[in-house]
Amino acid sequence: MPVIDHDALRRHAIARTFFKPTTLLRAIQRLGFVQADPIRAPARAQDLILMHRVKDYRAGQLEARYARLAVEEDCLVNYGFLARETLALLHPRVARRAWDEAMNARAAEVLEFIRARGRTHPQQVQQAFSHGRVAGYWGGELNASTHLLDGMHYRGLLRVARRDSGTRVYEAIEHAAQDDSPQARRERAGALLDMIVSLYAPLPSPSLGYLTTLLGYGAPHLKTEAREVLKHAKSRWAHAKVDGEVWYWPSDENPASRAHRVEPERLRFLAPFDPLVWDRRRFERLWGWAYRFEAYTPAAKRTMGHYALPMLWGDQVIGWANLKVEGGTLVPDLGFIGKRPRDAAFRAALDEAYQEMSVFLGLAE
Repeated sequence: MPVIDHDALRRHAIARTFFKPTTLLRAIQRLGFVQADPIRAPARAQDLILMHRVKDYRAGQLEARYARLAVEEDCLVNYGFLARETLALLHPRVARRAWDEAMNARAAEVLEFIRARGRTHPQQVQQAFSHGRVAGYWGGELNASTHLLDGMHYRGLLRVARRDSGTRVYEAIEHAAQDDSPQARRERAGALLDMIVSLYAPLPSPSLGYLTTLLGYGAPHLKTEAREVLKHAKSRWAHAKVDGEVWYWPSDENPASRAHRVEPERLRFLAPFDPLVWDRRRFERLWGWAYRFEAYTPAAKRTMGHYALPMLWGDQVIGWANLKVEGGTLVPDLGFIGKRPRDAAFRAALDEAYQEMSVFLGLAE
C-alpha cells in the first residue's frame, strides 16, 4: 500500500496546484483565491501565479479583462482576487474596528456621490471633498479620501469596478442580507476554510491554524465560527501524521495516489505568493530550506535578492531567480541551495523557462 510521507506530500502539492491550463475565469474559480501584490519584478504576483494556470496567459491580462469577468478584488487571508460567488461568504462584512459618527457621516456622503456618478476615480472624490491627510500604512501620509474609499471597499459599500493605470476605480454595491443564525454562520466559516484548505493543501496542522487566524482579515465577523470549525478539523478533512505532525487535505484526495505525476524536466519560476510556496513552514518541511521574501528588507541585509522567485525543477525547489528586463531582454540572476545542475536536461529546462517568461512578459512577440 502506498505510504504517505514527505515525498508523497510534495508530489501531491505540486500535482494538485499545477492543473491543466484553462481559461482565466476557470483558473481563478479553481484556485479560489489569487493573492495580489503591486510590485512588478518582473511582473505582479497575481500575473506570475496565473501564467502557470491559464492557457496563453500574458502579464497584465487579469487587469485588462477584469471588468468583463465575474471576479472581484477583495480580502480573504490577504488581499487578492476571488470568484464573484465567494462574496456571499464574506459579506456583509463587519469590520473589527467600528467607525465613529464622523467617519460614518463622511462615508455616507461619499457613497451618495458615487451612486450618483457611477464608476468613480479616487481623484474625483478628492476634488469633490476635502478630507485632509491621515497616517499611511507604511509610514508617511495618505490622502484621507483614499483611506476612506479603502475602508468603504473593505466594509462592502464599494467594489472595484476596474483599474486605471493601477488605481482602483470604484462603484457602489449592495450585498444581499445573509442568514445570521448560528448554523448558517458556521456553514459560511466552514466553506471559507474548505476553500483555504483546497488552495494550500496539503497543510501541516500549525499552518492550518495560522490560516484560520488570517481569515480574520477577510471574515472578522466569523472568527468564533472559524475557530469552532478548526476544532473539528480531523472529522472535516482527510489527514495523516507524518514525522509526528498532522497534515490536512480535501477529503476526496489521496496524497499517495500514483495519479500525482510531476513533469520531471519542467522548470518553473514561481511568485513569492504562489500557492505552492506561500506557506513558508510547509516549504521548509517539503524542500528542506528556508525561502525568504526580501522586497521590504534593506538591500544590505538581503540574502536572496529583491524579488527572488523560487525555481521548481521537477519536484524539487532548487534555488531562486531574480529576473529583470533591460533593453527589452530578460536578465536573470540565479541562486542555488546546492550545486547548480550541470546536465543537459537542466540547461534545456532553464532555456525553456526563460522563453516562457519572455513570451509571458511580451518580450518575445
